Amino acid sequence: MGLTSNKVLALAILVALLLFAATIWLWPRLARRGWRAMSGRIGLLLVTQLALFAAVGLAANNSFLFYGSWSDLFGQKQDLGVVVDHSAGGKRIKVVEKQKLDVPGGSRPATGGQIQKVVIAGEKSKIDSPAYVYLPPEYFQPKYAKSTFPAALVLTGYPGTAENLLKGLKYPRTAYQQAKAGRMQPMILVMLRPTVAPPRDTECVDIPGGPKAETFFAKDLPKAVSATYRVGTKPQNWGFIGNSTGGYCALKIALHHPEQFAASAGLSAYYKAADDPTTGDLFHGNKKEKNRANLLWSLDHLPQGKSSFLVTTSKEGEGNLKPTLQFIDKVKSPARVSSITLDSGGHNFNTWRREIPPALEWISGRLSAS
Repeated sequence: MGLTSNKVLALAILVALLLFAATIWLWPRLARRGWRAMSGRIGLLLVTQLALFAAVGLAANNSFLFYGSWSDLFGQKQDLGVVVDHSAGGKRIKVVEKQKLDVPGGSRPATGGQIQKVVIAGEKSKIDSPAYVYLPPEYFQPKYAKSTFPAALVLTGYPGTAENLLKGLKYPRTAYQQAKAGRMQPMILVMLRPTVAPPRDTECVDIPGGPKAETFFAKDLPKAVSATYRVGTKPQNWGFIGNSTGGYCALKIALHHPEQFAASAGLSAYYKAADDPTTGDLFHGNKKEKNRANLLWSLDHLPQGKSSFLVTTSKEGEGNLKPTLQFIDKVKSPARVSSITLDSGGHNFNTWRREIPPALEWISGRLSAS
């Protein structure tokens, strides 16, 4: 059973409860003096506390997915890096692994779709980043052999891991279920974290003398994906979605690049670039670029393209309610804006799992395959 398995969590909770009950039941017998009774009391307290901490830790990990597997938890992940050929005409996406979906018939791509672990090489940015690509079942069916598909770029928060999008937020499974229920069209998802120059938080900007993260996400990645998979190159073929830092990146890049992305969704997004020890000096005194990274400023001072935006917040639990309302107020035609406002919901996976199904349905409705 895997580290993130609900069965493991249930077993840990059951063991903690049984040990707690055993402590209460046996305590009168261990209330005597003597080293044996004292050792028994200490032992029961220790194992009960350990079981309780294990259950709480597993629950927290299942919610936030700090570790994706037992080997990840114990530092046994020894995957070697993948060499990407940058020679002229070389492929910009290298597939290193293929995975099935945990859905009925998931072992057959034409039934359950497929997840491919890839490395994407940025032609202009010179950034290489691992990612996961979800291909829907239709991609492998003879009926759609010559069809193109819309695609959405999906980002985690910072620091995050791409595995969070698969296991914690369940994007591929949700997209599969939504399409199967007829709520959205089959869509390719390209999933990765915004930290393309770890451990630095680039806030998806082109840093003077540093990583060109915006160029990677806005130019290199869509071009590489369209050259490798059956995805068009028009704005209506591409969407962008993310949570927290990923949500800020999705809104910012779609706002500044309507020629590439027709729709973007920011789940629990903020609206100006962070400035802290994880980011370092992003703008090197360039006030114009710093203003441009402030989405509320951009909406007031820069032309708005034909992009659609979805923003999410909650009346209680999120700290972005006020700027989200400001963002909504500042979006003007030809751009469009929609929103999800929960009554309550914190800045966490549980909140985002409530928003992802309608967000995918929304973004699918604003994209086209051709």
